[in-house]
Amino acid sequence: MENRTSAVGDTATAGTAGVDRRVVAAGLVGSIVEYFDFGIYGYLATVLAVVFFASGVDPTASLLATLATFAAAFALRPLGGLIFGHLGDRLGRKRMLATTVLAMCAATFAVGVLPTYAAIGSTAAFLLVTARCVQGVAAGGEVGGAASYVAEYAPAHRRGFLCSTVQFGALGGALLASAVVTTLTTVLTKQQMTDWGWRLPFLLSLPLGAVGVWIRLKLEDSKQFHNLAAQGAVAKAPVRELFTSHRGALVRTLGLSILLFALYYVVYVYASIHLQRVGGFSPKQAFWSTTVTLIVSCAAMPFFGALSDRIGRRPVFLGATIATLILTVPVFMVMNAGHYVPALLAQIVLGLPESALMAVAFSTFAELFTTRVRYSGIALGFNLASTAVGGTAPYICTWLIARTGSSLAPAGFLLVTALITLAAAVRMKETRGTALRDS
Repeated sequence: MENRTSAVGDTATAGTAGVDRRVVAAGLVGSIVEYFDFGIYGYLATVLAVVFFASGVDPTASLLATLATFAAAFALRPLGGLIFGHLGDRLGRKRMLATTVLAMCAATFAVGVLPTYAAIGSTAAFLLVTARCVQGVAAGGEVGGAASYVAEYAPAHRRGFLCSTVQFGALGGALLASAVVTTLTTVLTKQQMTDWGWRLPFLLSLPLGAVGVWIRLKLEDSKQFHNLAAQGAVAKAPVRELFTSHRGALVRTLGLSILLFALYYVVYVYASIHLQRVGGFSPKQAFWSTTVTLIVSCAAMPFFGALSDRIGRRPVFLGATIATLILTVPVFMVMNAGHYVPALLAQIVLGLPESALMAVAFSTFAELFTTRVRYSGIALGFNLASTAVGGTAPYICTWLIARTGSSLAPAGFLLVTALITLAAAVRMKETRGTALRDS
C-alpha cells in the first residue's frame, strides 16, 4: 500500500497564499500549550521537589523523585498516540485536536491548585502523578494530529517551512514557560516561590487552553481526509494497518526522533538544573540562559524549515546530528567551568542542532505515511521516542552524575542518542517535494 501515490489534497500549485493561516495557527497554538505545560514542570523541578515530596531527605533524592514524576507523563504518551491516532484517522483531525488541548490544560491547571506535601502528605505526590499522566495521554495525541493537519494543507514546495511552525510552537511554549518562571524568580523571593509563586505558571494554562480550543473548533478537516471519507476509504483499524503495512516508516520515525527528544530535554529543560547544581549559577542566571537559548532557537527554526525545502530533509538531519556529535562534549566542558557568559553561549550553540531537527521532523514524518494512517504513525513513532529518551532525559542526566561523579556524564547520554539518529538518517530516503500519499 505504501507504493501507491496521489496528489489529492496536496495544494502544490496554490503557493503560500493558498494555505489557510488558521491552519498554521491551529498547529502552532497546540504546540505552545503542550510545551508550556511540560516546560513549567521541568523549570520548577527544584521547587516542586520541596513542595510535593518529603522534606528532610537527601535533596538529590527529592529532585530525582520530581523528575521521575516528570517522566511518568511521557510513559503514557504512546498510549495517547494510539488512542487519539486511531480516532483521528477514523473520525478526522479537527475534533481530536480540540480535545487534546482541553485535556492538557485541565491537567496543568489542576497541578496549580493541588494541596502540597505539608498539607496532605504523600497523597500530594500521588495527585501530582495523576495530573501528569493525564497530560501525557493528551500530549501523545496532540503531536500527530497537528503535524498531519498542517502537512495535509501545505503545498509540497513549502511543506518543510510550514510544518516547522508546529515545532516553532513547541519552542515558543518552552520559551513562554521559561520567561514566566524567569520573571517570577526575579520579582519573588525564594520563599515566596516555594509558598505560592510556583502555582502561577500552572494556572496560566487555563486562558492559553481556552484560546487553543476556540481556534481549533473553527477549523475544517483537511481535503485529503474529506476525500478519503467521501470515497469510503478511511482505515477501519489504522493502528493494525500501521503495523502491517508501514512498519518501516514507523521505525524510521522512531529512530529520527531519538536525538530530537534527548537534545530538547537536555538543552531546554535539564540544562537549567545542570547550570545550578554543577555550574554553580543562581536559578535566575540559569533561567535567563535557557530563555536566551530558546529565543535564538526559535529565530533559527524557520530558516532550517525553509532550508529543508531547498536542499532536502536528509541533509538537515545529517548535518544536525553530526554537529551534535562534535559539539556535545566541548559544550558541557564550558558549562561546567563556572563562567556565565561562555556557559550561556555554549547552551545556545547546542540548541541550534535541536532547532534544525525540530524544523525538519514533521514534514519528513508526514511524507513517510499515507493519509489513512498518518495521524497514528506520527503520533506513535514520535511518542515512543519521547518515552524512551524525552521525559527521562533530565532524570537520566541527574542520575548519571550522581552515579559516576562525572559532570560530563550527560554528554555521554547525548552521544549515544545521536548515534542512533545518525544510523536512521544515513538510511533515510529523500522525500522533499513529494506529494502526500492517500493510500
